[in-house]
Amino acid sequence: MTNRLLITGGTGFFGRALLRHLHSQASGSRHPRDFEQVIVVSRNPQVFARLYPELATAPWLHWERADVMDAGSLRVLDKHHGLNAVLHAATDSTGAAGLSPLQQLDQIVDGTRNLLELSVRLGARRFMLTSSGGAYGPQPADMDQIPESYGGLPDPLRLGGTYGLAKRMAEHQCALYSHQYGLDSVVARCFAFVGEDLPMNAHFAIGNFIRDALWADEITVNGDGTPLRSYLDQRDLANWLIKLLLDGKSGEAYNVGSDEVVSISELAYLVRDLLSPDKPVRILGAPQTIKDRNRYVPDITKIQKHLNLSPIFSLAQSILETAKIARSKGKEACLAA
Repeated sequence: MTNRLLITGGTGFFGRALLRHLHSQASGSRHPRDFEQVIVVSRNPQVFARLYPELATAPWLHWERADVMDAGSLRVLDKHHGLNAVLHAATDSTGAAGLSPLQQLDQIVDGTRNLLELSVRLGARRFMLTSSGGAYGPQPADMDQIPESYGGLPDPLRLGGTYGLAKRMAEHQCALYSHQYGLDSVVARCFAFVGEDLPMNAHFAIGNFIRDALWADEITVNGDGTPLRSYLDQRDLANWLIKLLLDGKSGEAYNVGSDEVVSISELAYLVRDLLSPDKPVRILGAPQTIKDRNRYVPDITKIQKHLNLSPIFSLAQSILETAKIARSKGKEACLAA
């Protein structure tokens, strides 16, 4: 049987990272190492092809125009019966920031249900959901890194918890379909990332800092700079997602992220020192006490132990490479992406 992979969200940040990874695997050969054909679902593949022709025209890529929120539109995929795997990455946090809480819930929960139904209908053997570290809810102050075994969750009565709760619900749907239909399902709980496809004009601090270092008079930290984060390079992200899809244990969740901890203020100064040493860093928020410090850092012991995966690229390497590519594209192109 031909190894065929279906990807949703192929035109978003995760999708572009995956397509770049698969293109690098296919360099000099007829198709990527693990798949002979990759089917990408997009609401507007023509726009993507115009913006990223190098990613859209590979002979092993097949595009289908459909919307994960419209179960009827997904019927166009019925001709792909017998595909091997589905990687559902259509609900990353880039787009979610512009949705109302109800829209976020519908997109994540209903979109995942539609893809699970499609997977069963097409006879897929493997299904992977890109979930989020937000599914854990706030990280306890005395917990340095969040393990997959942590049973926390967002407050269901707070609107700010909608994204994480919806991801939890989507994960539960995977468990239900695995039980009901025998579909192997794996969950990737994704944290924070950096790379050439990360928006530089959205709500991602590291993208905004790189943008400021390249084209602004100063690097601006909107808060107090005390939150603790970690950033995995998008090249590692794509490699890990494919590995999890192929070899992750069915019914299990795996943290996907870096354990190289940095505060937001330290990150701003690191970006400054690497890219524009003469620029000032301006921190707008009043300092908070350390005990109130917000933390969002995964424990990646499980994925390291079970799948032998660790970050290849350091944070400094990722920042330098992201800035190099951004410079080559130019300010207008980067801020319009």
